[in-house]
Amino acid sequence: MQTIIGVRFQKAGKIYYFSPGRLEVKKGDHVIVETARGIECGETVIGPREAADSEATPPLKVVHRIATPEDVQKVEDNKVRAKEAFAVGERKIAEHKLPMKLVNVEYTFDMNKIVFYFTADGRIDFRELVKDLASVFRTRIELRQIGVRDEAKLMGGIGCCGRPLCCASFLGEFAPVSIRMAKEQNLSLNPTKISGICGRLMCCLKYENDGYCNGTCCGQKKSVAKEPEQGSIVATMGGDGKVISVNTQRHTATILLNNGRTVVSAWDDIVERDPEDIAAENAAGAEEEVLEQATDEAEAVSSSMRERRPRRERGNRPRGERRPQRDVREAREGQEGEHKSHRRPRRTHDKGERREWRENREGRETEKMQGEKPRRSRRPRGGKNRDRHPKDGQPRENHENHNGEKTE
Repeated sequence: MQTIIGVRFQKAGKIYYFSPGRLEVKKGDHVIVETARGIECGETVIGPREAADSEATPPLKVVHRIATPEDVQKVEDNKVRAKEAFAVGERKIAEHKLPMKLVNVEYTFDMNKIVFYFTADGRIDFRELVKDLASVFRTRIELRQIGVRDEAKLMGGIGCCGRPLCCASFLGEFAPVSIRMAKEQNLSLNPTKISGICGRLMCCLKYENDGYCNGTCCGQKKSVAKEPEQGSIVATMGGDGKVISVNTQRHTATILLNNGRTVVSAWDDIVERDPEDIAAENAAGAEEEVLEQATDEAEAVSSSMRERRPRRERGNRPRGERRPQRDVREAREGQEGEHKSHRRPRRTHDKGERREWRENREGRETEKMQGEKPRRSRRPRGGKNRDRHPKDGQPRENHENHNGEKTE
């Protein structure tokens, strides 16, 4: 542990830590210290306090002495000389025709160095300019190129909110600012509305972002409900819906319900749905839709088939309510005085009658076969070889012909 004090050399500049040594330094006192630029006079903004060794970069430089009224007057005189040096610097830049803009000029406390701050689009070769300035002021000259944010900090001005610029009022260091911070605060992403006079994103997006994120504001945690994500599916008192916008300051969300209505609900009154449950419900709904579509297609096919059949095959009643044709025919045949069907009704026989009929048919077939004449054997009826024996080919002698007569 060691004792340190915080010293600031500009109104809203960075705070540097020094060791008070044996001096009794209080907050608000002007002290004379040694810096990288030389001897400087600064104002104590943090009183003596104990700090860990890691908080301050060792080795700490010790305060030389507490500033006297003469030292304070010397600082004021250096500011007047800086204005005169500013005019000379602008004239020399115009003579050398350099593409650079002079922003500010500072004298060190001991007047051993003059620092010229300028801005430019790229690197500038200002060696000849330094020689001319050194011949005029007869001291060390330092030209330092700065960015547009540092330019706004040194020059000051009024922001779009109507107040002095934060960087020139109380911000000691520039913190990185991203476009994501504007999205989380539901601000317009138009660059002209979220940019400062320097052309970069406004610094207030950074230190106000803690009031919108992580449930913290001004370093104090607040017990708030979980913020719903935009585009998520949530359950409300009016049914399920989709979050279309979120108001972080009022802790409300605008929800588009499935029935087309839009409601505004507090974060405590909504519950985020599980993606797995939503996927299961969507799958079940898709399956029911497919089944309904298949049923509709089947009904359409059946109706088209009924329309294509002949009119005599169609009835006024549905097919399932019609009686079988056989029952209708039997009912018609049973009624007296009604026109009977042109078709002959089937006869009913018992087993005995069938057997007798089969035996009679077999007997008739037998009698028919017995009454037939015997078939005549087929023999050659003549020709040049009709007198020869059919076996040995010799002349037919002493053989009976087909009439039973012998031949010679």
